Amino acid sequence: MLASEIRALFAVASRPEVVSLAGGMPNIAGLPLDAVGDVLAKVLADRGQVALQYGSGQGDPALREQICDVMALEGIRAHADDVVITVGSQQGLDLVTRIFCDPGDVVLAEAPSYVGALSVFRSYQAEVVHVAMDDDGLRPDDLRAAIGQLEQGLRRPKLLYTVPNFHNPAGVSMARERRAEVLEICQAAGVIVIEDNPYGLLGFDAEPTPALRSLDDGVIYLGSFSKTFAPGFRVGWVTAPHGVRDKLVLAAEASVLCPPTFSQLAVSTYLATEPWQQQIKSFQEMYRERRDALLTALDDMFPPGAVWTRPAGGFYVWATMPAGLDTKAMLPRAVTARVAYVPGTAFYADGSGASSLRLSYCYPTPERIREGVRRLADVIAGELDLLETFGGPDRVRRPMRARPQAPAPDTA
Repeated sequence: MLASEIRALFAVASRPEVVSLAGGMPNIAGLPLDAVGDVLAKVLADRGQVALQYGSGQGDPALREQICDVMALEGIRAHADDVVITVGSQQGLDLVTRIFCDPGDVVLAEAPSYVGALSVFRSYQAEVVHVAMDDDGLRPDDLRAAIGQLEQGLRRPKLLYTVPNFHNPAGVSMARERRAEVLEICQAAGVIVIEDNPYGLLGFDAEPTPALRSLDDGVIYLGSFSKTFAPGFRVGWVTAPHGVRDKLVLAAEASVLCPPTFSQLAVSTYLATEPWQQQIKSFQEMYRERRDALLTALDDMFPPGAVWTRPAGGFYVWATMPAGLDTKAMLPRAVTARVAYVPGTAFYADGSGASSLRLSYCYPTPERIREGVRRLADVIAGELDLLETFGGPDRVRRPMRARPQAPAPDTA
């Protein structure tokens, strides 16, 4: 078990003088906190004894019904019995991996892929084989080729893990015409598809794209209220076929006994009493403004040779630097310049991605985003000057700085 590169950044990125383009923290300042306070008071006043007690391992029945209504916005027809409430969708992914993967099993995942998923697969000693993406998401031909190469070695992948909408970290979405083809490839090969979709309702320019689960009831769907309500409640869910659902409940009970009842009832009451779809539209507008600020700043300030995605929703832009730049090696200089990002190597199981980085626009204000890009562009310009001076990517390494010594105690 290894520390996440993103987690290691939090201590630095949380400093007020640092512009963090690193963590994907939802901007809950856009929530009407007075209304949320009323929701919490109502939960305690009306159902306090239930809210503060143990609950069902599968989750609150009323909330599971409401989740089916939420998923219907993406074309999913599901029954509440298909839904298992989890402590965030991250726990859902952990439980699914625990059920299906033994050490040495192969999991297919996009290149790059969500760092939290890679951590889960690594913890269960699964081998991740990456499949290439482009601006239209996962490439079916590369998926077919990856499965074929594994079968030649007498190996069959257990799972395909995909974030099809507003991908983390790449920001792209799987094209509609590719979705059925990806599912057909996996069905033919006996590969289970895990669809992780926390951003699907946060598109900026169009109605939600039909989920993979809407095309095939065999898809295991991971959902979350962290991006469309608030991450602090830690309420997510898994929608799965009946046989998988039963195993998920057993695994969840072994892990946490039951998901937090208070959090579930808070989310359920919010959905029942507040205009939550209007709130999602408010989030869309806020994140669109921040996305536009980031893209405009990149257009204005990043150097020739750098390229980046232009997301139509979600939280992230994936940028690739001119040849020779190592974004992980560059990060200490960026932090010194008071700007943070996540280096691309965090999103590859094999350590690839050194020339890329992820920029998150969801949390800072547009003004702070522009200032952060200005600082980062200055850092990149300095790195490019060094590359030119020392003749390419094999540039001279800078000497390591000595660790700062702790100040002596004041004995005066």
